[in-house]
Amino acid sequence: MANKCDLCLLGLIILSSLLTGTSGVDDEDVFISSGENVRLPCNNALSDCNSTTWSYNRDSAAVELITGGKKKKDTERHERLSLGSDCSLNIKNVTQEDYGSYTCRQYVNDKQQGTDEHVYLHVLHVSVSPSSSSSSSSSSQTEISPGRSVTLSCQLYSYTRFSCNSEGLQLLWRNQSGVDLRTDSRYQISSDHCNINLTTTLLNEDDNREWRCQLTVRNQLQTSVRYTVKYSATALNPASPVIVIVIVVASFAVLLPALILWMIRRKRDDNRRGTGDSEDQQTRPVYPTGQNTLLQQVPSGGGVADTPDACWMHS
Repeated sequence: MANKCDLCLLGLIILSSLLTGTSGVDDEDVFISSGENVRLPCNNALSDCNSTTWSYNRDSAAVELITGGKKKKDTERHERLSLGSDCSLNIKNVTQEDYGSYTCRQYVNDKQQGTDEHVYLHVLHVSVSPSSSSSSSSSSQTEISPGRSVTLSCQLYSYTRFSCNSEGLQLLWRNQSGVDLRTDSRYQISSDHCNINLTTTLLNEDDNREWRCQLTVRNQLQTSVRYTVKYSATALNPASPVIVIVIVVASFAVLLPALILWMIRRKRDDNRRGTGDSEDQQTRPVYPTGQNTLLQQVPSGGGVADTPDACWMHS
């Protein structure tokens, strides 16, 4: 009898351990790159998603995102969330701040149905830090240009339950042909925990060049982030300001003689008009006020003209 009780007790212990262990059996890890859209499955969903509640937790108390199949309006990510027809949680334009633990629960008449469904979201994100030999404080992408040193930092934002040091996880930088950049001495690769850095000096031919940060787990690709180098027109042609100055100076050199010639011609025209006016004043007769301006005409015979004065003198 005692042996039978012992066997029953052993069976209960084994069954209890199995039941307590099932809570995490169906937990799922989802890997995604920042900027992409992601779907988080809810495997314990009922036929009606009105019973579905999604909550989010990372380092603090859980925050409800979906309650009774409807979005909560007071959440920061409200506009990026939606509930799928299968009760999955869809997140648009994922950011590195979205990583963490998501829990799907089912409630019927305020009573939870079944067990929790946990989905752990891990986000891969790349940031760039261009720098020059004189200053490395700037992180503006607009300063990327040939001759500068640039560092691309690829980091996996992961929930605490997932260790980046676990066996089988690997972060790699590759070029667009898939070649591991660790084999090229031009690139300096360094890694620390969930982060891997690529540092190189940019060349003119790097414009539109693509580098990829890949995350693999047990040699299976989970997600990757692509970074494409983009130069501005000024960066590709740093001598363009000098060319503009040369064009301006050349244009001024052409226009200046034309301006001087126009001014000389105008001055000559003004002088000619002034000389003509002076000559007209010298040749025009000037008569004193009150003097008779009528010219006495002498007959061709040499006689004295018949004038009132002449008649008076004969008398």
